[in-house]
Amino acid sequence: MAEEVVLLDFWVSMFGMRVRVALAEKGIKYEYREEDLRNKSDLLLQMNPVHKKIPVLIHNGKPICESLIIVQYIDEVWNDKSPLLPSDPYKRAQARFWADFVDKKVYESGRKLWTTKGEEHGAAKKEFLEILKTLEEELGEKPYFGGETFGFVDVAFVTFYSWFNAFETFGEFSMEAEHPKIIAWAKRCMQKESVAKTLPDQQKVYEFVLGMRKRFLGE
Repeated sequence: MAEEVVLLDFWVSMFGMRVRVALAEKGIKYEYREEDLRNKSDLLLQMNPVHKKIPVLIHNGKPICESLIIVQYIDEVWNDKSPLLPSDPYKRAQARFWADFVDKKVYESGRKLWTTKGEEHGAAKKEFLEILKTLEEELGEKPYFGGETFGFVDVAFVTFYSWFNAFETFGEFSMEAEHPKIIAWAKRCMQKESVAKTLPDQQKVYEFVLGMRKRFLGE
């Protein structure tokens, strides 16, 4: 029986991009279905009745939800090539810790950069740069977060790179000036076909976020 793999996703989602990068790394063929998040499909509501969110990976009719869980699932099921998580239990735990850190910290602080004003915006900018400083320190002099090879934490974090231009513009700072190691790492990741072909153009993402900001702040 042929594998049936379907991805319910939305092009600008850094969470959906993670799944697409992981699938590309493994060379898995799949059907991509773009969701209208204002008018969610019956399939999405059926496959993710708890959160009603993308991404959802449907593998042979069975849904897997939440991007980091999906990436781990992909790594476990298609484990014959390009492992994303290390085999050592401690290193695997550390990779999960840092991916969770990205999930809990980077997204929310980045979102505040384009949804707030005044003092709240100033605090958001400071928080965002502190979070990136922590990640930069964890990266250290390594080419990738896990060491010599592209892995789980890289997949979790690199998809935010497509949003960097929006974060910089609305946050009024230069990522290159503030955190050059993060930019160098992101460019290194972009040399991988799985990343380069997945991440959308930064300008296109910025224009999307600009539209969202106008609706959110009424500008």
